[in-house]
Amino acid sequence: MERKKEIMQAQVTGEEPVSNEQPVTESDSTINVPIDGTNRGLLAISVISGIGLIPIKNARIRITITGQPELSLGEFVTNESGQTENIELPAPPVELSLEPGDIRPYAEYDLAVSAEGYEDVNVSGTEVLSNAIALQNIRMNPVADPGEVKDLVVIPDHTLYGDYPPKIPEDEIKPMDESGEIVLSRVVIPEYVVVHDGVPSDPTAPNYYVRYKDYIKNVVSSEIYATWNEAAIYANTLCILSFTLNRVYTEWYRNQGYDFTITSSTAYDQKWIYGRNIYENVDRIVDSIFNNFLSRPGVRQPIFTSYCDGRRVTCEGLSQWGSNYLADEGYSAIEIIRYYFGNDMYINSTEAISGVPASWPGYVLGIGASGSKVLQMQEQLNRIAQNYPAIPKITPDGIYGSGTAEAVRRFQQIFKLPQTGEVDYSTWYEISDIFVGVTRIAEPGT
Repeated sequence: MERKKEIMQAQVTGEEPVSNEQPVTESDSTINVPIDGTNRGLLAISVISGIGLIPIKNARIRITITGQPELSLGEFVTNESGQTENIELPAPPVELSLEPGDIRPYAEYDLAVSAEGYEDVNVSGTEVLSNAIALQNIRMNPVADPGEVKDLVVIPDHTLYGDYPPKIPEDEIKPMDESGEIVLSRVVIPEYVVVHDGVPSDPTAPNYYVRYKDYIKNVVSSEIYATWNEAAIYANTLCILSFTLNRVYTEWYRNQGYDFTITSSTAYDQKWIYGRNIYENVDRIVDSIFNNFLSRPGVRQPIFTSYCDGRRVTCEGLSQWGSNYLADEGYSAIEIIRYYFGNDMYINSTEAISGVPASWPGYVLGIGASGSKVLQMQEQLNRIAQNYPAIPKITPDGIYGSGTAEAVRRFQQIFKLPQTGEVDYSTWYEISDIFVGVTRIAEPGT
């Protein structure tokens, strides 16, 4: 504590923060990998078909340490929901991720995934942090010749550890003139963003259609560490949300003649990494605030909230390392935001969400609730259960009874939500997202 006080001012600008984050509590489903080491993280793997949202049962996953393919940590098999249990893996001490340093604070693992009737997938560099739950999603394409590797996902260094170009400064509010360049009349949460995986001027870089929430979760997991104080994670997530929605709202790249929403370049935008893992707490936080953004009085567009690590690169926006120090000192997310952007910044939200069958009713659905919203949710759960049979079928009668609560609880378990058996904001939109996914023949292509 004395050391923290001595370097307080330096910390706020991005120097060596220290966190009080508590360890993850291991669940009964944790698999202990027999390997020496006292510091460990958890990895949960989900495998689905690339065509439609179909979980792949009995997919086999071999885990090795990146760079040591001869050293197998075991082979794991997915259940009927296409998922493994939590796999416990060695990781560096959590303290390494709580303050800047030159030692990589996460372990890297390679995954070799195979399933009958599907092309093999190899993932290199899944990042496992001590005291965190990493979630690795795998998409497999059907093929007539299983066993041939068709998809190789290589996850590069995290932005706080690797060497990436600094952000080119931009104004936080884009000009709105009479040229018609601003085409949206209100802030809308898009169903997808189109991510250009390179600098804007590179025509060879591929474009990826990515669900909005998935994009945000990917960026948060790429830009900060999941071991940080939750107030810091919330503050950084709000910046990332607002940054992204400014690009969406202003049609920034499309107005320059490009066919994408945002890039993966840290010089122009924020880091998105194809195929990378995310983290359970990041998943939960984004689900709870995905329709939020940052505003100033009298400004319609989401504020373009610049940020940087605050150690190797400084900027006029938020310091990532500094935000975690402030959170450890007791600052809330909005207090962190106002520390860096001023007291007139506030959290805004929009109810305009694309791609969902119906908006959240505005209150939690639980036992005793009834009506059309309950009926709609029951019907959606029953359709999802066709793909995910671990979810029990229910009678769609518009009455929220114990059977509905159990179906909701199993849905929450599968999709990494708090298992309350009630439909809150996050659960409602997760059900909506999965329902849309299972009722579509295929996702948009690249």
